[in-house]
Amino acid sequence: PILIIGSMALAIVLSPIPSAPIAMAAGAAYGHGWGTLYVAAGAEIGALVAFALARLLGQRALLTWLGQRPTATLLNRFMQSQNALTIAVFATRLLPFLSFDIISYAAGLTPLKTWRFDCATLLGVIPASFLLAHFGDELASGDVQRVGLTVLALGTVTLLPFAWRALPPRFRRFGKRPSQS
Repeated sequence: PILIIGSMALAIVLSPIPSAPIAMAAGAAYGHGWGTLYVAAGAEIGALVAFALARLLGQRALLTWLGQRPTATLLNRFMQSQNALTIAVFATRLLPFLSFDIISYAAGLTPLKTWRFDCATLLGVIPASFLLAHFGDELASGDVQRVGLTVLALGTVTLLPFAWRALPPRFRRFGKRPSQS
């Protein structure tokens, strides 16, 4: 478990190292329950290290490069909202095609409180950790039918955001009321 947690943390801090194979190995070795726990713990530790590195080293360099803070704009107001930043971190953790590493470093450059980053990351990383650990557990089972169903489910979950975006706009009006004329 310590090797899995450490490898996951290292994969987050050192961006070129892929974390998905580590998560699947955790699932294969420890099952989807314990594997999820170890993967989430490693991802959380790695995210916090990346956040702290950006906070300690990156803000000073960024301010030196940009000079004084820009005047108040919509983006600047967004950057000052703890709730908006927390929701943004949480939402990006749920999207499998966004770089976990870059989000962690970028969040460290914002005024987001560390405890908010920690909570948003932990809650957002659990679903992906479970899916990858479960996938690894299924691969280790040797049952071809179970592996096939797992691959199909993982592919479906990964492609859902693209499918939603491909829908015509009239079908994407989820929760919107028709305008009154």
